Amino acid sequence: MKTVKKRLGDLLVETEMITEQQLQIALKEKGPNQKLGEVFIERGYITEQQLIEVLEFQLGIPHVSLFRYPFDPKLFSLISKEAAKRNLIIPLRKDADKLFVAMADPMDFYVIEDLRLATGFQIETAIATKDDILRSINKYYNSEDGFEYIDELAENEPVQQETITDQDSPIVRIVNQILSNAIVQKASDIHIDPQETKITVRYRVDGILRTERSLPKNMQSMLIARLKIMANLDITEHRIPQDGRIKTTIDFRHVDLRVATLPTVFGEKIVLRILDLASSLNDISQLGLNKVHLQRFKQLIEKPTGIVLITGPTGSGKSSTLYAALNHLNNEEVNIITIEDPVEYQLEGINQIQVNPNVGMTFAAGLRSILRQDPNIIMVGEIRDRETVEVAVRASLTGHLVLSTIHTNDSLSTITRLLDMGVEPFLVASSISGIIAQRLVRRVCRDCASEHPPTKREIEIFAKRNMTIDKIIRGRGCSSCNMTGYRGRMAIHEVLMFNDEMKQVIMNNEPFSNLRKIAIKHKTIFLIDDGLLKVKQGLTTTEEILRVAVTE
Repeated sequence: MKTVKKRLGDLLVETEMITEQQLQIALKEKGPNQKLGEVFIERGYITEQQLIEVLEFQLGIPHVSLFRYPFDPKLFSLISKEAAKRNLIIPLRKDADKLFVAMADPMDFYVIEDLRLATGFQIETAIATKDDILRSINKYYNSEDGFEYIDELAENEPVQQETITDQDSPIVRIVNQILSNAIVQKASDIHIDPQETKITVRYRVDGILRTERSLPKNMQSMLIARLKIMANLDITEHRIPQDGRIKTTIDFRHVDLRVATLPTVFGEKIVLRILDLASSLNDISQLGLNKVHLQRFKQLIEKPTGIVLITGPTGSGKSSTLYAALNHLNNEEVNIITIEDPVEYQLEGINQIQVNPNVGMTFAAGLRSILRQDPNIIMVGEIRDRETVEVAVRASLTGHLVLSTIHTNDSLSTITRLLDMGVEPFLVASSISGIIAQRLVRRVCRDCASEHPPTKREIEIFAKRNMTIDKIIRGRGCSSCNMTGYRGRMAIHEVLMFNDEMKQVIMNNEPFSNLRKIAIKHKTIFLIDDGLLKVKQGLTTTEEILRVAVTE
């Protein structure tokens, strides 16, 4: 999002969208070729939609929503798909000698002049959001793209190597289109599900799966072969699961994908995890921890010894929290070594090891070797078995800080899980410093958020946790959030700090309920409480919290 007039910051301060302090931070952070508006959006001060409304006022250029816009497909021949994506423009309509186009940056006069010379029309501009333009280009430019070849593909039944690797072949274009759409929609995973009569392509957006499209069954072998070639997998092997990675460029962006295949009765299912480097290397303060949690979390990871465990189901953002902690601790005075399965993101200045069970490099074996490398901080991707946990405990008792993840429902049940694994109670008590449980919930879309009175059930839920609620913020659904009412995700946390009372309970094998009483006495904010506090702040909804956290 670009602007030319310097008054944008003042305008946003005047309309109370941002504070003077936020403006100063943004001005300080702005890169040489970066626009101020982009910095505001990156830092989450305003949404793209809010920026557009201010620009419309500032520049006197109308803004347009492209969701369900009646496009004229004939005009798409005037601007190529590549040019449309590169310059973030899309033609809207034609009127005599005028061509109306939507642009993300209506002040880019070079693009407007190029367009005037190339098309011979006078160019009239409107502003639209970057996401809106990309989504529309993918939807309308691609509606015929590749599909006129499906019948041709059906005739060429045997999989030809050239067909799968030639950049202009229909199957390559369809795969690129599936990847491109997923990136525009900010999906975290792409599921390619073979069924009896068709193949379904589903995207996981903000934690929820939804069907994007269905493809004919006769494309299955080529589609899967193309993805396997991209991930350097064996295309002749269909009976066993395979894992690989794809590094590619889609729409001028570097994309890193993790690929996993699984044989099913109707053929191989493929799941592609989109690894977004930008969203993972967080600063601790951007993890969404409330003030109390942030202070406790820093206290835990800044201790020189002990084990800090992060718990939650798959896809609850545990790795992002671990990486943020490592980023916070990373300086030249400490030796940080990690052992992961797989290494998802490479971090500068940190020694990362990939688990490889085929050659005997398991978490436990790797961890033993790490201890001979004079580490200060060790990160173990996941504690899965007794052997790993025992080495981790030993490491923490010999003066190391150990960070790791474990799969349990909440912080307190982690203790019973460790005892079930066969770890001695006195070892659990003396080595664990703290446990953080976390879940991801969807954020209310800021562009269509509206106030609602709480329902009777919601008032009861809040009352049960000794809280009151007078209004709930919900999204109505708009083009920014694809009519879902939610856009993006945030974490809710539970930070359990071990104290002497808890250690006594564990060592004396007292009932589990005593631990809970101590946690309540020490003002532990449980998952449900943190979630409900975020509902009170208008960041998410009660339905989202109840989807991931249990009320007692």
